[in-house]
Amino acid sequence: MSLPHAILTALLEKPSSGLELTRRFDRSIGYFWSATHQQIYRELGKLERDGLIRALPAQAPARGQKKEYEVLPDGRAELARWTAAPQDPKPMRDPLLLRLRSAAVVGTAGVDAELHRHLDLHRRQLATYQEIDRRDFPPEKNSEADRLQHAVLRAGIDLETFWVHWLERTLSDLGD
Repeated sequence: MSLPHAILTALLEKPSSGLELTRRFDRSIGYFWSATHQQIYRELGKLERDGLIRALPAQAPARGQKKEYEVLPDGRAELARWTAAPQDPKPMRDPLLLRLRSAAVVGTAGVDAELHRHLDLHRRQLATYQEIDRRDFPPEKNSEADRLQHAVLRAGIDLETFWVHWLERTLSDLGD
């Protein structure tokens, strides 16, 4: 149920076309909630049918012109309802952890290389988040909205830091 709420959030931040939403997901929301181009367009159609968003009138009639969407009052109310509703944490489902458990049964061939690959990926993601932190969150940027957005980024930094440390320790424990 979170994808429609991610789209409502993005549209409240800035009315956008489906293509612009896809690009914004790739640059920001996608770091913690990913969606394909097709999923976004499918969800836009559902949100519009449900009366939560609407396509803005085109500036000039043109064939094949992209639709730009905005959130309607019912969409804002739905997002506020969802934001305030209780939700339990989701259990972790990570294929790497399952693969390590399986390696304990069938053997560890290839596991070392995969752990190194994941370590590299998590180091790069951590560096990306740290650069966003330096670039987008100077001390003077301190409104409530800024602090909430920064909290989301810090969660990403903390998770990537966890994975880097865990992978380094796991590789060390395995004798790498």
